[in-house]
Order: sequence, then structure tokens, then C-alpha cells
Amino acid sequence: MRDTAGLAARTLTPSRPADAPPVLLVHGFGSDGAADWIDTGIAGALTDAGRTVIVPDLRGHGDSPVPSTSAEVTAPALAADLVAVMDEAGAATFDVAGYSLGARIAWELPSAAPGRVERAVLGGLSPAEPFTAVDIEALHRAVQDGTECDDPFTGAIAGMVKAHGDRAAGLALCVEGLRATPFAGGPWNAKVLPVLVVGENDELTQGIDGLAESVGGARLVTVPGAHHEVLAGARFRDTVLDVLAR
Repeated sequence: MRDTAGLAARTLTPSRPADAPPVLLVHGFGSDGAADWIDTGIAGALTDAGRTVIVPDLRGHGDSPVPSTSAEVTAPALAADLVAVMDEAGAATFDVAGYSLGARIAWELPSAAPGRVERAVLGGLSPAEPFTAVDIEALHRAVQDGTECDDPFTGAIAGMVKAHGDRAAGLALCVEGLRATPFAGGPWNAKVLPVLVVGENDELTQGIDGLAESVGGARLVTVPGAHHEVLAGARFRDTVLDVLAR
């Protein structure tokens, strides 16, 4: 683990490098790079295939700095952090795989780093921004002093955030920043369309077929599992390896 471009990041290097760009792996909300990509075996499978893998922790997550304002953790700001990581790694181009929030931030990367994103696998991507339904003031109160949330969804998010202890306030700011910059699809500004991967029992990805069509017919792959199960599944890992193979 090292600090790179302001974020904590791991760089995994293969023993027999392939002639291919590095792979950026972007984790989900409330998780970190190790839990989503290293513990699931995906990062190791990519290095076994000869790929250099870069696994950062998003701002407010894992070992990365806690934000002081929500402006630091809007979707564009999080994407800019990732571009800075790849700049520091010397990556002229790169592939990317993201899951859930990681997929949502990865969607920003072709615009944030024009001409540099080659192939992309976006798993567990919600075509609508779930955080727009959060009562952000109630969320901050719940984190600060334990005030109960009247709205069940906000209460569920508060419970998830508070489970992270002293990092809860930073995660609440992440929710605020993402809520202020909701995902709305839009063009995919890279030459190769992303591959979208969804769990067959993942309610968060309902409507993803419309998003796939909106960018010109992105390939949609369905794998077993609910939202929290997909990452650990062999089908998801194999899809990442297949799509990013050179």
C-alpha cells in the first residue's frame, strides 16, 4: 500500500508481463480495493494473466483520506482522483473494471481522461442514482448524534455508513457529493463500448438494458447472484478476464 496522488493504492505486478496496458480496479461504496478486488481473487487472476493492476481506495474509503467537504467526493472529483493515480503510474492508456459505485465513477473516466480508456467492465451499475432518494440532512444527523431517520431508505444508508465507525462522517459526505452529481448516463466517450455485468437477482440494476442501448448497444452480461454476491462469483471474474484479455 502506498499513497499515490492523494489516495491509498496498491500496485500488483505480474511475474511475466503481458504487452497490455495496466488495469484500474475501482471498488464500491462503503468497501475498499482489497475487499472488492484482492480478497475476491480478481486482482490476482489479472496479474496471473500478465497484467499490472492498480487498486486504489476511493477518497473517504479504506486507507484513503477522509473528505472535509462534499465537493471533494462528487462523481467528477472522484474520477479526477483516479486519473491522477493513473497519471502518477505513468499509464498513457489503461483498462478499467468497476463495481457498483466503482462502475458509476468509471463511467466518468473516458471524459475525464480523453483517449486513455481502452476496455471497460462495469458491474452492478444502477441506471438511476440511488442516493437522490436520501434525506441528506437526516443522514448527517444520524451519523453525528444517532437521530433516527423517518425515511426507511435514509435509515438503511445511515446504518450502513455508521457501521464504519470513525469513517462514517466521511462516507456521509460521499453520499452528499454523489447525490449532488447524480448518474444520468450520457455518452460513453471511448472507442470501445463498455461491457455491463449484472447479477440475475440484482434489483439495483433494473433498467440497465435501456442504458446499454443508449450508448449504441453495449454488451450486457448476466451472471448469478444478488448485488452483494456478484463480485465473489466465478462468472464475474471470468467475464472481467475475458473482456480485458489481449
